[in-house]
Amino acid sequence: MSATLETDEHKDLRAAVAALGKRYGRAYLTRTVAEGRPPTELWSEAGKLGYLGVNLPEAYGGGGGGVTELSIVLEELGAAGCPLLMMVVSPAICGTVIARFGTEEQKRAWLPPLANGTRTMAFGITEPDAGSNSHRITTTARRDGADWVLTGRKVFISGVDIADAVLVVGRTEDARTGRLKPCLFIVPPDADGFQRHPIDMELTAAEKQFELVLDDVRLPADALVGDEDAGLLQLFAGLNPERIMTAAFAIGMGRHALGRAVEYARERTVWKAPIGSHQAIAHPLAQAHIDLELARLMTGKAAHLYDAGDDVGAGEAANMAKYAAGEACVRAVDQAVHTLGGNGLTRGFGLASLITAARVARIAPVSREMILNYVSHQTLGLPKSY
Repeated sequence: MSATLETDEHKDLRAAVAALGKRYGRAYLTRTVAEGRPPTELWSEAGKLGYLGVNLPEAYGGGGGGVTELSIVLEELGAAGCPLLMMVVSPAICGTVIARFGTEEQKRAWLPPLANGTRTMAFGITEPDAGSNSHRITTTARRDGADWVLTGRKVFISGVDIADAVLVVGRTEDARTGRLKPCLFIVPPDADGFQRHPIDMELTAAEKQFELVLDDVRLPADALVGDEDAGLLQLFAGLNPERIMTAAFAIGMGRHALGRAVEYARERTVWKAPIGSHQAIAHPLAQAHIDLELARLMTGKAAHLYDAGDDVGAGEAANMAKYAAGEACVRAVDQAVHTLGGNGLTRGFGLASLITAARVARIAPVSREMILNYVSHQTLGLPKSY
């Protein structure tokens, strides 16, 4: 149990981030969405306070912690109604990969600004025909002298418009003969042949989604992160934190929605009694709270295993955490909106927009069905159907 119980330092971190989130809140994030811009002020302040880089090495300006601490930051900002989606991408995925596998020059160039929020990095893995199946990635990287040349397409890439670079997942050409060798490249958005096209989303979020086209994008040799033969090790070094952070994002969102519903149920009075005194209202909210707490425990376990260097154990736990958190978030948001009735669909209460947002946790970065496949095959040892 000690791995899932929080230390005093973690509790203090939660309290400090919650205080920051309270100063911004849901109204701030809603305003940035309406203005069509990213939450720059909150991002900048969180960076200055050391929260964005809490997982990165102290030697490069980070906090020296791990995904455990970073997930706490994102969850508490989410619970306050103002989560920062790019935390999942910039410090968690890109920062982790560079810290673990980057060259000394790459670490010096990228980790300090990623930690303090002055630079941001996007992550490009998803493709139109591959989805989240990293084994079907078709973006190729071929050598041309000392350079690399990238060709391919990516979709649903978050925050490219505000990113200083994109960490792109490609495959060396001989991977097409059967050997999977994903490689990661730091690609500047102003590189020749690099195009971005915004995707028109019904999802109301401050961060925009993009399709990327890489048409013979030429990169210097030092754009490669890590060893071109390391394969899946480097890739999943970033994907496990992504799942853990997505779980934290979902838990925070669910907690925010549940908190609004509980507050409403305490105050809204019908037939001379608060509606929260009726079990038809109270019990579903209690169930939502239980589900969120269980998801928090699994998320804490996944983060602990990852930070302890157990990549295999973390992979299983991170998938389970992401699944549990996504389901708990959707149920919590649905019940919160239902508790408020018609008020739950008004802009004033700010819950209706979460209905769409909550679905993201079920879909991205890997669908719940693929997680069930993973658990079926990897954990239970059942045969594959594909």
